[in-house]
Amino acid sequence: MESLSAWLPALCGLAIGAVAGFAVRRAKLCSFGAIEDALMGADSRRLRIYGLALGIAILGTQSLIVAGFLNPELTTYVPVAIPVVAILIGSVLFGIGMAMVGTCGFGSLVRLGGGDLRSLVVILVLGAAAYATLRGVFANFRISVLEGLAVAMPEGVRSDIAMLVSRALGTDARVAIALIMGFGLCWLAIRDPRLRRAPRLLSAGAVLGVAIVAGWIATISLGDDFGGPVRPQSLTFVSTVGKALYAGLLNPTAFADFGVGSVFGVIAGSWLAAWHAAELRWEAFDDDHEMRRHLLGAALMGTGGILAGGCTIGQGITAGSMLALTWPFTVGGMILGARMGIAVLVDGAPRDLVHRGWTNLINKARSQQ
Repeated sequence: MESLSAWLPALCGLAIGAVAGFAVRRAKLCSFGAIEDALMGADSRRLRIYGLALGIAILGTQSLIVAGFLNPELTTYVPVAIPVVAILIGSVLFGIGMAMVGTCGFGSLVRLGGGDLRSLVVILVLGAAAYATLRGVFANFRISVLEGLAVAMPEGVRSDIAMLVSRALGTDARVAIALIMGFGLCWLAIRDPRLRRAPRLLSAGAVLGVAIVAGWIATISLGDDFGGPVRPQSLTFVSTVGKALYAGLLNPTAFADFGVGSVFGVIAGSWLAAWHAAELRWEAFDDDHEMRRHLLGAALMGTGGILAGGCTIGQGITAGSMLALTWPFTVGGMILGARMGIAVLVDGAPRDLVHRGWTNLINKARSQQ
C-alpha cells in the first residue's frame, strides 16, 4: 500500500496530462501559434482560448485559496522577493526558443505524441538544458548571480497581486479581483462569434483551465503530511521535463512525481487523439539547418524556462491562476522573445538585422541633414 500511495501523485499527473494532451491535440491548440496569429495575422482567436483557460484556472484556484484548501505561500510562484533579472532574461530566451522550434515545451510533447521525431530531439535537449540550469552546471550561477538580483516585496508580503492590492486598499480584495479577472477573460473568449462556432477550441481551453485546478487539488490531497509541508503544484513543462529525463537516466524512483507523470500523460493523450483522428505519422528533420534551429531553440527554452520560473503553461496559466506578480512580466517577455525570434526567422540572421537597422538609421540621419 505504501508503494502504491507513493505513485498516486504520478498516476494523477498522468491522467490529468493525458486529458489535457488529448484536448489540445484534438483542437490543434498551440501557445506559440496563438502568439504568432495575434502578432503577425491580427487573429486573436487562439490567444483568447488561452485567456479562457486562464480565466477558468483563476476562478478555480482562487476558490481553493479562499476556502483555505490551497496556501499560496507553499507554492513556488509567490516568493517574497522577485528575481527580476532572471525572469526578464529567461522569458525572452524562452520566447526566442519557441520561435526557433515552432512551439513550446508543452506543444513539443503534444507533437511527439503524433509521431514527430523532431520533438523527441527537442524534448531531450530541453530537458538536459533545464536540469543543467536547475541543479547542474549552471545552477550556482543562476542562484548566486541572476536570482540574487531580486526585488523584495514590502514588509515581506508575498508577490501575490491579490495580496498586494488588498494591502494597499486595507481590505481583502481577493474575491473581487478573482471574479473580475476570471469572468472577464472567459467573456473575451465567449463573446467572439467565431469561437462560439468552434466547440473544439472552446472545450480545449476549458479542459486546460480545469486541468490546472485539478493539479492543485491532486497534489494537495495526495501529499504526505508526515513527510513535511506539502508543496502544491500543477502543470508546467520545463523543470518537469528535466526531472523526467533525470528519472529515466539516473533515478527511476523520481518517476513517482506529479509533474513527471503529467509529461508522459500529455504524450499519451496526444497519441490517443492522433490515433483517433488517423493523424499518426513519423516526421523528421528536413535538413541540417532545420535541426540546428531546433537544437538551439530547445536549449534556449530549457535554460530560459528555468530562469523564468516556467513555460507558457507554467507561468502563463498556472502562475496566472495564482495571481502571481511574476505572471504578466514573464508572459510579456515571452511574447517579446517570440516576436524577436519570428523577426530572425523571417528577415535573416541577427547580424543581418543589426546591420540593416544600423544602415537604415544612418541613411535616415543623412537624409535629414
